[in-house]
Amino acid sequence: MTPPLLPLLCEPQQLADLLGDPRLLVVDLSRPEIYAVGHVPGAVSLPYSAIVTAQPPVMGLLPDVAQLSEVLSRIGLTPDRHVVAYDDEPGGKASRLLWTLAAVGHPHFSLLNGGISAWQAGGLKLSSRVETPTPSEFAATIDPAPIADRAWIEAHLDDSEVVVLDVRSAAEYQGREHRAGRNGHIPGAINIEWSLAVKPDQATGFPMAPEPFGKALSEAGITPDKTVVVHCHSHHRSSHSFVALKALGYDKVKGYPGSWSDWGNQPDTPIED
Repeated sequence: MTPPLLPLLCEPQQLADLLGDPRLLVVDLSRPEIYAVGHVPGAVSLPYSAIVTAQPPVMGLLPDVAQLSEVLSRIGLTPDRHVVAYDDEPGGKASRLLWTLAAVGHPHFSLLNGGISAWQAGGLKLSSRVETPTPSEFAATIDPAPIADRAWIEAHLDDSEVVVLDVRSAAEYQGREHRAGRNGHIPGAINIEWSLAVKPDQATGFPMAPEPFGKALSEAGITPDKTVVVHCHSHHRSSHSFVALKALGYDKVKGYPGSWSDWGNQPDTPIED
């Protein structure tokens, strides 16, 4: 396997130094009006809605291989390209794309740390040109390694080698905030809020800061030898946590598409509050 062009957490100048490299594919998941005003030169726009699907009340599901193949072909993805994703928020949408790439076995991807805010703060050039990528013929196949569905989690509730990491707010975890038919948390799940891995900065937006998150993981006994299943309400916030865990050297990380909107809307899933 060829080495990656960039680290998982990519700083703006690192990306700027590689712009124009044909092996690079920069993907902007910002709102369309933000993309239109200015984006990283050469970045293609991809709406978040294209990489998720829903079966209400369950949200944030992984699309089927036909939709994934169409979407990833549309942006010009090929197996040899290194994807750098960013958005105009703390990185949840971009991270969901990276988790999706992991789910189809694409090996090389990065999160632009701090997103478009950090790019602008660094005084780097913006483009208002709408990029029309050359479509590819990407055939998606699903790699189960980074995915945990409800059945898999239920089968591993008593597995000492598996940790369920609930990155929702404490109110959601404790069942005080009602966002599903049933509320609370998966039995045995540990609650560490996703935002602990974000460092708000007036100058650079919301760059990822994995170290405080890593400290909380360590204090909770969540070590890199464990298989860690991350979830939130729809696997948006927890996609950010997926990337943070990977940046911290956790190799056995799974995301739960659907997350609590799936678990909490079932009539018979076990729940604690």
